[in-house]
Amino acid sequence: MSDLCRLIFGIVIDLLRSRVALEAEILVLRQQINVLRRASSKRPPFISIDRLVLGGVCRLFPKMYDALAIVRPDTVIRSHRAGFRLYWRWKSRRRCGRPTVSLEVRRLVCRMSIANPLWGAPRIHGELLKLGIEVGQTSVAKYMARGRGPPSRGWKTFLRNHADGIAALDLFVVPTISFRLLYGLLIMGHGRRQILWFGVTAHPTAEWIANQLTEACGWEQIPRYLIRDRDGAYGELFIRRVRSIGIRDRPTSPRSPWQNAYAERLIGSIRRECTDHIVIFGERHLRQVLLSYMDYYNGRRTHLSLNKDTPISRAAETAGRVICRPILGGLHHQYARI
Repeated sequence: MSDLCRLIFGIVIDLLRSRVALEAEILVLRQQINVLRRASSKRPPFISIDRLVLGGVCRLFPKMYDALAIVRPDTVIRSHRAGFRLYWRWKSRRRCGRPTVSLEVRRLVCRMSIANPLWGAPRIHGELLKLGIEVGQTSVAKYMARGRGPPSRGWKTFLRNHADGIAALDLFVVPTISFRLLYGLLIMGHGRRQILWFGVTAHPTAEWIANQLTEACGWEQIPRYLIRDRDGAYGELFIRRVRSIGIRDRPTSPRSPWQNAYAERLIGSIRRECTDHIVIFGERHLRQVLLSYMDYYNGRRTHLSLNKDTPISRAAETAGRVICRPILGGLHHQYARI
């Protein structure tokens, strides 16, 4: 009797409702019937289209929540909110940003970091720029092989004016396989951090150092200033030779190696990148190793202070296949395109 009264009351109410509301209610009821027809268990299966239809109609006509019989209104509301989140996640998706690094470049960065364990991200980034590969330095650091120490840091320059006319001179010691001590003479220019001369001897004298300076600078392209320490090897003969050439001698203060920072830094690089990894047999062997390192340092090794360029500037290569050539027996590698 109660069902009959509810039916009669519903018919009367339907006569007063608009046609649009009746069509919406019919659509909701039909969709529920479709769900029940697919039911193969006690719980009716719902798919995305069911949630879309029921949620959309009930959103447009809130009174249609009363017509839901096989699902709770809270379930429809949750489905609608989930769809809202998906919609705005799609609207807020990332459309632009940093371009992805190709797999070939990532593998090249990994190979370079493994083959050159003494290189840091700035050095590898400079090599990639010379190969015509445009990639950020942070991306290079991201794809380098792990388990390596931090990259070396650059020094602040202590001489900024007249850098092109300043040369630095210093001596360093290299032990041989027989525990003899050989002396290497280094002459470098401040302008482009270029190595001008390497000399090797077992007994450095003032006359020998003066002859090496003459051969390195000649009588035409001579620096204006020469920075050196107060080693006893620079005797009176050396000082007279420097003055006769026309170079202004500027010895550093006692116990102040930081005043000749460029040369000290370069000697540290030579030891870290070359002589500490090679057993020296004699003067001839050391001279050959230092000359090979000078060619690599001046022509291939990039520098932070030169904006990732080499002392002898080389143009970036953009066409061809990247090849690798070992330097100093594989201690370093040279990358180029052919």
